Amino acid sequence: MATEFHNLQELRHSASLATKVFIQRDYRDSTICKFQTKFPTELYSRIEKSLFEETLKTLNCYYAEAEKIGGQSYLEGCLACATAYIIFLCMETRYEKILKKISMYIQEQNEKIYVPRGLLLTDPIERGMRVIEISIFEDSGSTSSCGSSPYSSTAQ
Repeated sequence: MATEFHNLQELRHSASLATKVFIQRDYRDSTICKFQTKFPTELYSRIEKSLFEETLKTLNCYYAEAEKIGGQSYLEGCLACATAYIIFLCMETRYEKILKKISMYIQEQNEKIYVPRGLLLTDPIERGMRVIEISIFEDSGSTSSCGSSPYSSTAQ
C-alpha cells in the first residue's frame, strides 16, 4: 500500500477514487435492515477480514436495535397520534437517535480503521438504506494498472 491517510480531508485532497464496492442488503430473513457480511475480494489487500466483519456485525446489531418494537415505540406512536404528529417537531424518535449513533460509529470507524487504509465507508442512509458503499482510493502519485477511469464502479 502506498501512502497512509490519517484523516478524511487528507484522503479527499491527496488521493483519487479508484473504485467503489457495494455491500448489499440481506433480505433472506425478512425486510429487517441487515447487510451481507461477505468479504469483497476488492478489499483483500486493504483491510483484514476480521475488522471488516466486526464493522458489519456491529452495524447489523445497531439496525436490529433500531427496528425493535417496544414500549418506547408504542408510546411514541400514541403521542404522535394524540398530537397530530406535531410532537416530532420537538422530539427525536428512538429510531432517529439510533441512526445518529450509527452515523457516529461509521465516522469513528472511518477515522480509526478505514481512512488510514485508503478506504471510506458511506453511511447507508445516504444510499437509501440499500447498500453500504465503500470507496477505495489510491495515491494520486500512483498510476492505475488498467486504463479505466478513476470513477468507474464495480457495481450499479
